[in-house]
Amino acid sequence: MDVQGQNGVSAETPIPLLTSYKLGKFQLSHRPNALFKLFIELGFNYGQIWSFPSRQNDQFSKLSTDSVFSMESMGKVVLAPLARQRSWNHVPQPHAILYYSQRTTKGGLLITEATGVSDTALGCPNVPGIWTKEQVEAWKPIVDAVHAKGGIFFCQIWHEGRVANTDFWPKGLAPISCTDKPLTPQIQSDGINLTQFPTPRRLTTDEIPQVVNDFRLAARNAIKAGFDGVEIHGAYGFLLDQFMKDEVNDRTDKYGGSLDNRCRFPLEVVEAVVNEIGADKVGIRLSSYSTWPEARDSNPKALGLYMAESLNKYRLLYCHMFEPKRETVGEKCECPHSLFPMRKAFNGTFIVAGEYGREDGNRAVAEDRADLIAYGRWFLANPDLPTRFALNAPFNKYNEETFYTPDPVLGYTDYPFLEDTE
Repeated sequence: MDVQGQNGVSAETPIPLLTSYKLGKFQLSHRPNALFKLFIELGFNYGQIWSFPSRQNDQFSKLSTDSVFSMESMGKVVLAPLARQRSWNHVPQPHAILYYSQRTTKGGLLITEATGVSDTALGCPNVPGIWTKEQVEAWKPIVDAVHAKGGIFFCQIWHEGRVANTDFWPKGLAPISCTDKPLTPQIQSDGINLTQFPTPRRLTTDEIPQVVNDFRLAARNAIKAGFDGVEIHGAYGFLLDQFMKDEVNDRTDKYGGSLDNRCRFPLEVVEAVVNEIGADKVGIRLSSYSTWPEARDSNPKALGLYMAESLNKYRLLYCHMFEPKRETVGEKCECPHSLFPMRKAFNGTFIVAGEYGREDGNRAVAEDRADLIAYGRWFLANPDLPTRFALNAPFNKYNEETFYTPDPVLGYTDYPFLEDTE
């Protein structure tokens, strides 16, 4: 029987986002605990459920809200990589233990914030790295905390390229890229201040293998730190994306010009990382339709499709693509089928991200446009996001002003859980 609760949640009808999924050797299966399911069947709404243990008779007095609300898995809900800029001197800090463990459930997939592959990969303050022994050791207790709750943890490895500031580079060297074209000043998220970018240095053909090797070593270090795998960051106008996009790449060697030449470097990174740690531990993030910052491609569909098809050769665990829903600040565009050709072309697990909510995430899974949905800002502000999806409960609002605040608590680990709000 399909029993509906007061909030429209069914105990029997599966929510697409919270159904089981096999990600390689990892089982992402959603099983709400018995108490949670019972309360739903009895018709309780989310407010009644959270208050029930503490406000009913003595026979329930020993029940905690955690025991009622705990979800045994996030199912097809993924924590997207989110820059938080709280790693002093590029070393992960103990406060990240709480941040990531808050967002972990048994069998849930989490992807770290972008993590630098070398000392020349970073161009902004307080972002983590994974090229030194100190950084590897600092990641270990964070990874252990996620694993202790049964989570699956991937490290996103990253190089900023020309989207960098020389103030944060060693010895004041110029950022590297596929080009020597500088970025124009960019308006910051506050809509007022400008970020200035220096003129990048064009990598020589002979230097590119060293950067490939940096990614390989970063992947090796991630496994040493205990991560279950890595996600190669090939999106959002950073180094790998700079090579792929024809608005940026103006090279005339084997890494520029044609589509296959522009994709050569990213695919060399993929091959090196796969050879180092195994394809079953490797994913990649791509954003062929993304245009920020000045990283547009004249044919994003062809680019995305080429990469999706080329990745099949390496048998990657997953491909994680960004579906743009916002062309400029304040303007939204709906393009739910823009990634469907790539979804059909790629043979592995297909993850999508792009300002999804509960309903459009469910639709994307139900319509087979994606296997998994990655949530960024909503997961940042709602550490118990899968529970809120299950109950169709309201979300905490995120505060953009604290996204990158170098505070170990404010806007980081202080967002309330559902049972903390009435």
